[in-house]
Amino acid sequence: MADFDPKRIHKFEGTLIGHLGMRAEKLDPQEVIFTMPVDERTVQRFGILHGGANVALAETVASVGATLHIDLNTHYAVGLEINANHLRAVSSGQVRAVGTPIHVGRRTQIWEIKIYNDENKLSCISRCTMSVNPKAT
Repeated sequence: MADFDPKRIHKFEGTLIGHLGMRAEKLDPQEVIFTMPVDERTVQRFGILHGGANVALAETVASVGATLHIDLNTHYAVGLEINANHLRAVSSGQVRAVGTPIHVGRRTQIWEIKIYNDENKLSCISRCTMSVNPKAT
């Protein structure tokens, strides 16, 4: 995280990111990595990771990654569309989401996010389209 400028990203505490225990591991314009615990905050009633928690993690990675490509003084990025395929149940430990940009344009960005379990097995794959918008003046 040596290349990460904390002024470029909004604070995480008091947001969904903080409530779900997500942690930034790598913040680079070409690769964003976050982890999230599989615990009482993120599992569904059968004790496995909630698909919505996977999607929240994936969109977080894409959103944070998108901000690394824009001037936050003049623009902001928000999720426009997301999909996810849940491939493997996870019931303990943590998951690690690795996001890479597929397309970085002036108005949209598309990110691929792969989520792995503690054994480095793919548990979810997601694609998120981000909308890059000018701030109101």
